[in-house]
Amino acid sequence: MKNKSLALQIWAVISGILLMISILLLVLFPSTLRSFFTESLYNSIENEQAVLTSGTLEDNPYAERIKPQLYDKAVQHIILPEDPSLSFYTRLLPPAFLRETQLLAISQESLNSRYSEKLEGETLYFIIKKISVNGEPSFLLSYAWDSYRNDLVFTLFKQLLIVMAIVFLLSWIPSLWLAKYLSRPLVALETHVNRISQQDWHEPVSLDRSDEIGKLAASIEDMRRKLVKKDESQRALLQNISHDLKTPVMVIRGYASSVSDGIFPKGDLESTMNVIEMESERLEKKIRNLLYLTKLDYLAEKPVADSKIDLAKTVYEVTDKVRWLRPELEWNTSIEPAVVYGDEELWTKLLENMLENQIRYAQQEVTISLASGEKNILSIENDGPPIHEELIPQLFEPFRKGSDGEFGIGLSIVKRIADIYGADITVSNLPHGVMFQFSIPLVKEHK
Repeated sequence: MKNKSLALQIWAVISGILLMISILLLVLFPSTLRSFFTESLYNSIENEQAVLTSGTLEDNPYAERIKPQLYDKAVQHIILPEDPSLSFYTRLLPPAFLRETQLLAISQESLNSRYSEKLEGETLYFIIKKISVNGEPSFLLSYAWDSYRNDLVFTLFKQLLIVMAIVFLLSWIPSLWLAKYLSRPLVALETHVNRISQQDWHEPVSLDRSDEIGKLAASIEDMRRKLVKKDESQRALLQNISHDLKTPVMVIRGYASSVSDGIFPKGDLESTMNVIEMESERLEKKIRNLLYLTKLDYLAEKPVADSKIDLAKTVYEVTDKVRWLRPELEWNTSIEPAVVYGDEELWTKLLENMLENQIRYAQQEVTISLASGEKNILSIENDGPPIHEELIPQLFEPFRKGSDGEFGIGLSIVKRIADIYGADITVSNLPHGVMFQFSIPLVKEHK
């Protein structure tokens, strides 16, 4: 059914509901109608008796009476004598039944009572009422056959079936309307999704609805915006990579070509080769960082091997290794014992990239503090120039140009590793420099 059209599915649901209602009516309706019409038949008999006994009966009390002024011709009346020795005969009812009824009436205590009897396969409903005819005590027997009640039940039941059949057939019309009403926005969303799948995602998805379909449209629009942003980031990334790798490659090629022609741009062969080697190292570092960034993208989607790491020890080791890149800087440390979970190589890479960034901009000192509590708080400060506030949100994007005009992915690697382990990074300008603060959970909280 789920592979059929929406209109057919809605029609099947509506038809199923109608079918269940029809079956329920088929079970309950006849018995309910019979009970209703049985009570109605007794009321009709009583009303006829009231009409009959309100007038003057003729002198012959022991004859069958069917008054033309009665309202319901299905009800018939017979006057029975009270004396059981008197016999009575009518061609409409069996004599034995009349005799039993006469005895039943004699034993009746109330003024009138309701009875029913099976006669020749049919049910007779009758009421016996005590009356007086010309001063003689008598009984008025008023009766009606169940064929009258059954005819009414059958007629109404047949009409009900016809109505249900018409409603069942005509239910296709509201089904089509409902399907069209529901499918119109879905078809529009399908068109948008197909266009997005073909990378044609510049037209916004907009539906003026607040229901579930409207929420779905809002989700698709949010996805479209993220895809557009990601596409723009990828294009910018490729452009920046090309630009960043082009410079060292051009320098290496230019110097190598000059050396092959016997020309030394730096005056001698050794100095010229030093430039080539320096640019080669620079190129190698950029390629290594690109590969590492790709590795982090993979690790972000896969579970990584976690182990207990002494973060304080790692901070000391990385600091001792990096400080010699600028030995003239003053290093201030305040390190408390702290433990994190994760891959030690990743945490070491995070600290190396972070400290390399600090010493690039620091003027005289770098301050490192590590405090343990509900979360481990790692703060790294430098006394370099402040960061423009509008650049802070973009600081961890790959190949974002810094204040010195250089592109890089070092801070992007830092952000990726922090995200893997659920650490939050805040960047703030201080009166004397810039501070990067990491809030690291004590337990594993992979994002």
